[in-house]
Amino acid sequence: MKTIIQTDKAPAPIGPYNQAVLANDTLYISGQIGIDPATGELVEGGVDEETKQAMKNLEAILKEADMTFENVVKTSIFLSDMNDYRSVNGIYSAYLANNQTAPAREAIEAANLPKFVKVEISMIAVK
Repeated sequence: MKTIIQTDKAPAPIGPYNQAVLANDTLYISGQIGIDPATGELVEGGVDEETKQAMKNLEAILKEADMTFENVVKTSIFLSDMNDYRSVNGIYSAYLANNQTAPAREAIEAANLPKFVKVEISMIAVK
């Protein structure tokens, strides 16, 4: 059985998908970009601000599913430029810094991301 997770504290999907799907005890969160849910617009300020907003969006979705970053078991980070890795990693680590409980993760460079953003992050979490 699956349950659709939706919150107005994260941006509405821009295609035929949901913010997240809870299947049994596993939450699959769609890739989040630096869209401010209040305005529907991409935040300004480059990769740092986009990453901060994407993490806020992920946090809001986790909260809607009664979870936190401690529940995250897998993260995928997509970058439009691998030169931004250090900056994105620094912001990401503020949310998931504990190496004892940090999730598995990959970070890859992608030629183009939705709305031509600099970073997109998806997660899988387990209750």
